[in-house]
Amino acid sequence: MAMVASFTPELVRILRAAGCEFVRHGKGDHDIWFSPSSQIRFPVDHRIRSRHTANAVLQQAGLSKRF
Repeated sequence: MAMVASFTPELVRILRAAGCEFVRHGKGDHDIWFSPSSQIRFPVDHRIRSRHTANAVLQQAGLSKRF
């Protein structure tokens, strides 16, 4: 299994396709996003290297696992 440099670019594409919106830059390497599906704001790291973390972000957004 090849190591992925970052799951973030694909994750952002999935979030945007689902209608999620960038809200603001957060602390450090995080951005704050809003999901119309779950009606919550959640952080997205700029360099997500774990598929588990990427799936956890999708879960917070009210979306199904993709990684």
